[in-house]
Amino acid sequence: MRGPVVLLLALAASLHAAEQTVAYTDGTILTRALDGGKPRRITEGAWPDISPDGTKVAYNTESAKTMERRIAVADIATRRSTVFSEIPSDNCHSPAWSPDGKQITFYIYADSDWHIGLVNADGTGFRYVHKAGANHRTRWGAAWAADGKSLFCQDLDTLYRIALDGKILAQWSVEKTFPRGGLNSGARLAPSPDGKSLLVDVDMGEDVNREDWDGPPPSIWQLDLATGRADRITKPDQYLWEPAWINDREILCNGLPAGSKTFSIFRLPVAGGKPTLWVKKARSASVSNP
Repeated sequence: MRGPVVLLLALAASLHAAEQTVAYTDGTILTRALDGGKPRRITEGAWPDISPDGTKVAYNTESAKTMERRIAVADIATRRSTVFSEIPSDNCHSPAWSPDGKQITFYIYADSDWHIGLVNADGTGFRYVHKAGANHRTRWGAAWAADGKSLFCQDLDTLYRIALDGKILAQWSVEKTFPRGGLNSGARLAPSPDGKSLLVDVDMGEDVNREDWDGPPPSIWQLDLATGRADRITKPDQYLWEPAWINDREILCNGLPAGSKTFSIFRLPVAGGKPTLWVKKARSASVSNP
């Protein structure tokens, strides 16, 4: 009987390992199992990013009274939060976990400009990765590469891959890479888990035919990092943006269907196609590792 028991235990462990958790926001921060279950409200805050192992959520606090925003980490099981008080600014946002869960990058306002900061997962060891400098060229969309040793970011005109000391490792012209497209400071960059490609939010220079949309229509593109070729994933009428990888075949993204007044989160094949509603009236998803 030992053989079947071992097989069942192995199968149970495999199924458990495949479970993924999503952090997202509906005005507060919530988590939910990717494949179903009730949402779990974790805390007040914004810009949630779930840890690779699915046990914690990094986010930034928000205070209407003091206008402060600080980086914090919440334990999902206990809902207890730790605010990082050693960071030398009271205006920080958009934390992102490193692939090994040991570091967090984020945006920090200091010396009248926005910079990319880095801190250990326990809030210690703050340092700058990139400073805007005298030219005020902030690099937005900071996202960890799969190697955990570099970041992707952009300054509206150029996409960069930079080392953690700020050295430029690679770069791509936005104008040449995305025909009729451009980036804004809120564009999300999402490196693939296998390190071969990068999903990019791109604003398109196309006619807007929707009364419920103000500004250029959004799209999601996939950039092949080896060849520099970018292919559009979404169709012009889909209005999907802010991608987050589930696996190498599927992503979550924000969407605003025609006639809807609120954003929702959708599942979408990386190859493109019809999006499937995941949760209504929510946005800004991040997904734990399988």
